[in-house]
Amino acid sequence: MSVVRTRFAPSPTGHLHIGGARTALFNLLYARHSGGTFILRIEDTDRERSTAESIQAILDSLSWLGLTWDEGPFFQSERASIYRERADTLMRHGLAYRCTCTPEDLETKRRAAFAAGDKPMYDGTCRDRAVGPASGSPFVIRFRSPRDGQTVIDDIVKGCVTFQNRELDDLVIVRSDGTPTYNFCAVVDDADMGITHIIRGDDHLSNTPRQVLIYRALGLPPPQFAHVPLILGTDRARLSKRHGAVSVTSYRDAGYLPEALVNYLARLGWSHGDQEVFSLHELIECFTIENVGKAAGIFNPEKLLWLNSHYIKSRPAADLAQEVLPFITRAGYEAPADPACLVKIVASLQPRAKTLVEFVELARFFLANDLVIQPKAAAKFLTPAITPALIALADRLEALCDWTTDTIAHEFHEVLTTHGLALSKLAQPVRVAVTGATASPGIFEVLDILGKERTLGRIRAAIDRTRPGATE
Repeated sequence: MSVVRTRFAPSPTGHLHIGGARTALFNLLYARHSGGTFILRIEDTDRERSTAESIQAILDSLSWLGLTWDEGPFFQSERASIYRERADTLMRHGLAYRCTCTPEDLETKRRAAFAAGDKPMYDGTCRDRAVGPASGSPFVIRFRSPRDGQTVIDDIVKGCVTFQNRELDDLVIVRSDGTPTYNFCAVVDDADMGITHIIRGDDHLSNTPRQVLIYRALGLPPPQFAHVPLILGTDRARLSKRHGAVSVTSYRDAGYLPEALVNYLARLGWSHGDQEVFSLHELIECFTIENVGKAAGIFNPEKLLWLNSHYIKSRPAADLAQEVLPFITRAGYEAPADPACLVKIVASLQPRAKTLVEFVELARFFLANDLVIQPKAAAKFLTPAITPALIALADRLEALCDWTTDTIAHEFHEVLTTHGLALSKLAQPVRVAVTGATASPGIFEVLDILGKERTLGRIRAAIDRTRPGATE
């Protein structure tokens, strides 16, 4: 067997959609599993819509996901002379022809076909008419598609799919401005780059018979095709912005980890027993196209969030702290000067945070200089009845020389014994005093991370709120 060569060939007209990311992932996994090569090709022949910003966004997204390519990126815009040469070859052999039908002519034909209840397709007006380059009229080049017979696609996912050639009109392969079209470029590139397997969304299935016919006209063997069902929203409609974030960068900026998104996309339409959590190495070991399902994958945001939470909990706190840093800065906070303090903050919140953005939200009371106390929490827990215990605790904590969770816990228990209180009766008012809310990591851990100065400042400010006549 020949060495497997797969490719991902995005058009740089926007950010990388998660559907495109899954296509790239499947191509990479199959190539790696087979000991083959994964190629990146940028299909940028659409001059009006292709942008440098989109190209960079695609490259950045693939790199962030860890989907590294072995060859490329190649750019179609740099291969214009090759497409012209192949189009000329087809022309010389009578397998393509010049067409001078104007856009107005084509629109008239289209309307007439609709009115007659026929499929709107080119009627071949110029097919058997000699149109020379010296005619002076603008022209496109059309591929001379066979009028009879069938084109059969033996698809790895969908099985045998048959197309009637009479349903395929003579598609344009070179526009009037000299630029080649998608179907023609794709065939030339895939042949030149030795692509053996094309794994792509099944919205491309209708292009496949046209491409196979071009392969044959050029005397080239077609690759094997695997058309993967599209990703749908929970309403079973094609995934779009109305279902939420759809680009890789949106999930990156929302604080998802790349491993979580890769794991989720791999399982979206592919399975390996009942296993849900896979490292990239495990995906490479297990991936086969035959295990790609025929049914569309349903995008479930909650499951992705669960996976992200799993990866966050599994991450070493020191590594996670570095990943959280840009989100702290973006939120307008300064990270602790001591890196060890940030690691402690991250470790304390790992069981709670589901995204890196949520980390920063939950860590606000650690990071912000101003503390906003929830009014309902203050009304319930910062009452005059707890004032004596809070004062006693603040005095004992102020006398501490060694500030650790153990010494803090000891002083808490001394106050509880003296005042005859259960831990929750003191811990909850202190939690509200230092975090502004009723939920947080363990109170001793929180005070240790906050440090002595900030802890005492917040507890004494809360004591002032509990005094009769105090105002917020």
